[in-house]
Amino acid sequence: MKDTLSKAVATVFYVGLIPFAPGTFGTLAAVIFIWLLRPSQACQSVILVVSLLAGIKVSGIAEKAFGQKDCRHIVFDEFVGYLCSIIFLPLTPAYMVAAFILFRVLDILKPPPIRMMENIGGGAGIMLDDVVAGVIANIVLQVVRLADLL
Repeated sequence: MKDTLSKAVATVFYVGLIPFAPGTFGTLAAVIFIWLLRPSQACQSVILVVSLLAGIKVSGIAEKAFGQKDCRHIVFDEFVGYLCSIIFLPLTPAYMVAAFILFRVLDILKPPPIRMMENIGGGAGIMLDDVVAGVIANIVLQVVRLADLL
């Protein structure tokens, strides 16, 4: 039962089983979630913290259940990474799309220090590279916001 529930959450309720670009679809699920829910900044903060902590746990369990290190079907890390990229930004289409694109580019290319997070291993390693990618994307977008470019 624990493995089944962990797989369901870690795959964002089976979005991660899509045979092509599962990480992109996991991120897209987060975009839709935020767009539909439109949570306040305080609510976003709570969702992010709870999701990160739960993600570390369920990703570690799901990784073992799938029998593959950082299995591509585990996309809850992309979901949480997107939450990091959009927090404290206006929930406008421009910022949401920019956060999506910037987060995905950083997550795919994994420049330092993002790639180093994968060395941690387990659920924390699965989650933290995407969290760092999301934080970097957010910092870039905060600068864009302060410069009033978007």
